[in-house]
Amino acid sequence: MAYIAGSARITTLLSDCIEGYRLTEGEAALLLRAEGPDVLAVAAAADRVREERVGETVTWVRNQNINVTNVCINRCGFCGFSRRPGDPDAFRLSHDAVVRKAREAAGRRVTEICTVSGLAPDFDGDAYCAILRACREGAPGVHLHASNPMEVAYGAERSGRTTEEQLLLMREAGLGSLCGTAAEILVDEVRARICPGKCSSAEWARIIIEAHRLGIPTTATIMYGSGETVGDRARHLAILREIQDETGGFTEFVPLSFIHHQTPLYRAGRAPPGATGREDLLMIAVARLFFDNIDHIQASWVKLGVKMAGLMLLAGADDLGGTMFEERISAGAGATGTDYLAPEEMARIAADLGRPFAQRTTLYERVNPA
Repeated sequence: MAYIAGSARITTLLSDCIEGYRLTEGEAALLLRAEGPDVLAVAAAADRVREERVGETVTWVRNQNINVTNVCINRCGFCGFSRRPGDPDAFRLSHDAVVRKAREAAGRRVTEICTVSGLAPDFDGDAYCAILRACREGAPGVHLHASNPMEVAYGAERSGRTTEEQLLLMREAGLGSLCGTAAEILVDEVRARICPGKCSSAEWARIIIEAHRLGIPTTATIMYGSGETVGDRARHLAILREIQDETGGFTEFVPLSFIHHQTPLYRAGRAPPGATGREDLLMIAVARLFFDNIDHIQASWVKLGVKMAGLMLLAGADDLGGTMFEERISAGAGATGTDYLAPEEMARIAADLGRPFAQRTTLYERVNPA
């Protein structure tokens, strides 16, 4: 009987959402707990809201990742990518190597280069700016989607600057938009368990707001499935929505499902083996229903797998992300097949759903086919 009552409440709530009702944080948590047929009902409502908000078109971006180094002073429990100086598989690209990779990316007709590096012991704010200048040298005119609030904070501290000053220097060096990663879960009790060396939730939000006020757009992310509660996930969504209400600077929301296989947290028995398919579906769907101020929601094929990402297009997502060409972070955690997804395969996914398919830029402008 309790489950029947819960289903009735969810049915009413979903009907209200479709009519434009703004979910509370507690209601988001309720929907994230949905089970059985309610899961499909939440997905169907999210799909309808997606259609009304952004239409039928499935989008993608031609991008390339450049991982400059895997050397990092932090050893986040969810990361299988970082290495210590001197580790046999530690690497750091030279300036010339970054220029060369950027030039290769431009030759692949990418519209976006994404760089995320570690917190290398010898990095400072100037080092992050130098990476941007190297990318701009190799690929002039290509949008640089780079770094994240943790790297901004680290670079600023190491150079004796404010984070605003660091952001301004990075913008001058070529930064087009800031990655909204390093968010993980914006609940400090969770961060203390999974990434104790990272900036606090408040500092992450402050730097994101600074970037937005400086005219630097960012993505919004969540990394879920490492043992946080449904309430923690809802709190995270609420913080992102509050920021977007204030600044309007988020271009998209990208849920990142925890890849567990090679991570210290999982191998030490301190984290579950990632989110379930039900949790993945509900994260996308509830985000669509909750974010009345973020238009685009990405289904990350790198984190979900290609088939599951396609399914998410029926649960509120409207974007499949990028071609990548190079991906090491998820691969380091144990994911497979993360290096490249051909646009033709993405088009097949959209066609299978009877949906139009279009290339976009980082900022969701349409790219006319060559």
